[in-house]
Amino acid sequence: MTRLRGLVGRMRWGTRTFLTQALVVAVGVITAALVAVVVGPPLFHEHLQQLGHSVGTAEMGHVEQAFLDAGVRSLGIGLVVALTLAIGLAWIETRRLRRPLEQLTAAAAQLEAGDYTARVPQSGTSPEFTAVADAFNDMASRLDSTETSRRRLLSDVAHELRTPLATLTAELEAVIDDVVPWDHDSQQLLTLQAARLKKIAADLDDVSRAEEGRFTLDTQTQPVWDLIEPAVASVTTRYEAKGVVLSADSDPGLVAADPQRVGEILGNLLDNALRHTPPSGIVHISARESRDEVVITVTDTGDGLTPEQLSKVFERFYRADTARARDAGGSGIGLTIARSLALAHGGSLTAASPGPGHGSIFTLHLPTAPAPERVLIDS
Repeated sequence: MTRLRGLVGRMRWGTRTFLTQALVVAVGVITAALVAVVVGPPLFHEHLQQLGHSVGTAEMGHVEQAFLDAGVRSLGIGLVVALTLAIGLAWIETRRLRRPLEQLTAAAAQLEAGDYTARVPQSGTSPEFTAVADAFNDMASRLDSTETSRRRLLSDVAHELRTPLATLTAELEAVIDDVVPWDHDSQQLLTLQAARLKKIAADLDDVSRAEEGRFTLDTQTQPVWDLIEPAVASVTTRYEAKGVVLSADSDPGLVAADPQRVGEILGNLLDNALRHTPPSGIVHISARESRDEVVITVTDTGDGLTPEQLSKVFERFYRADTARARDAGGSGIGLTIARSLALAHGGSLTAASPGPGHGSIFTLHLPTAPAPERVLIDS
């Protein structure tokens, strides 16, 4: 029995299915034949007696033998025909079902080997196989996207670390070789580069926690202006120093949000607007209530964005103007964090621009706070 189970276990799925179907048909036909042989003759014998034939006569024996022979031959021919047809149909159906399974197995082997472009073609065999193929392709797409993001992140991190590490290394070698004296300027340069490395590490941790949802939201109901006013106050000095005009207005709506997290979103948007708006430019932040959400827009008259830049503006470490953004202290990660935080609130963050030189518009959607329940007091 153990050897038989082992032999069956080594058979391919199609072979096992074919043999199982053939065995079921054979058992069914043989069972029908045995029942007919056992039940048929006694019933036929009883009917002959009812017709007045005497038991034991040569005529009655001949008739019963003829009935038995005819029945056995008919059942035998029927068994062969039915078994042949059943085996043929089972073979065709098994072969039809085996093809998508083999394709699924091959795609899974490719996926295991690290080829995340593997996909299962739509066979149209049955809705069940189509659903399995769709689920596999969706999984492969997510894995492919995750692997692409992982490789891009590693490349971005390496690129971001290269500049401060190169500066630190060159400055330290110069100090050690007495090419540059160890003075206040050298100390300040090393301190600045070390702070930059620290900020990169903090930004990476922030974006990882934001995208993976590893943080909690302290959602509160409050006027939307109470979120905008602190964000504006925190950047007013820098706007004035650069000569950029900052204005704000808001509808008197209520929003359900974490004030600290929304402050981060608005802070990143205002920092980004300041970075890309030239002196004498204008940045305006406004809020309005629309149905079941509050819409906050940050509009600037700065550099603007091309369609290609718009498609990448929320990617990690992406900078529309690499050199200027790095010089201005931008890590290229603030907008990524801002969008992740917006999504965590059940909202969204989008970007639009009429084109280069015509400014940008960033739009933050947040859910409105539920209306307070009315309490009726009987007088």
